[in-house]
Amino acid sequence: MTELLAVEHLGMTFHGADGELQALQDVSFKLAEQEFLCVLGPSGSGKSTLLRLIAGIIKPTSGSFKFGCLQGEPRISLVFQQANLMPWRTVMQNILLPLELQGVDPKEAQERADIMIHLVGLEEFSQAWPSELSGGMAQRVAIARAFIAEPDLLLLDEPFGSLDAMTRERMGSELLKMWQSHKTAVIMVTHSISEALLLSDRIMVFSPRPAKIVAEMKVDLPRPRQEETRYDPEFLQLERQLRQSIK
Repeated sequence: MTELLAVEHLGMTFHGADGELQALQDVSFKLAEQEFLCVLGPSGSGKSTLLRLIAGIIKPTSGSFKFGCLQGEPRISLVFQQANLMPWRTVMQNILLPLELQGVDPKEAQERADIMIHLVGLEEFSQAWPSELSGGMAQRVAIARAFIAEPDLLLLDEPFGSLDAMTRERMGSELLKMWQSHKTAVIMVTHSISEALLLSDRIMVFSPRPAKIVAEMKVDLPRPRQEETRYDPEFLQLERQLRQSIK
């Protein structure tokens, strides 16, 4: 597969009133087009910092990263743990926002939004306000809004972390369905080993801060995957291997 992103010796140190805080140390990896990469690690280990660096929100203190095989600046979408929907816009209007900013023809934009809202199963809530949605529904809108922009790279920062266990599993299935339809390159931060195995092509494990890559696993489970994949013997074996590597 064609290389999309190359991260080389990336480091990040924050400077504050209490001194220096080193979040990342010498992180290097490559990401292919259409690859789904999950990043596991303890809380506070720099996983979110990595996404913020790649998104261009902050600048690294050492190392670099570059995008290959692209014409012009990369299109990057970032989804946080909270949905961050605009409360004055309906579900449909929130999903349409990236296309409005891109200047997409209104008719085409509406057609793409109709397809996306069907994909996330929110047709009956297209005119609802964010305040009328459950946490899982709001996060579906946020992910739909990210996918509709057709990004080169989708960054997901623990997008289901605030949801209950049952809703989280359902949202994992929704995300899997959307990714299998669009095949956008993804880097997703998660604390769930099971979630990472279900979704990803490859998993990186971070050490405690300052983060280094201490383990890596290629996930060779066949696609398309379903929620029932979690109970396959091969899945359970990979889960045991990953837990052992983390310990």
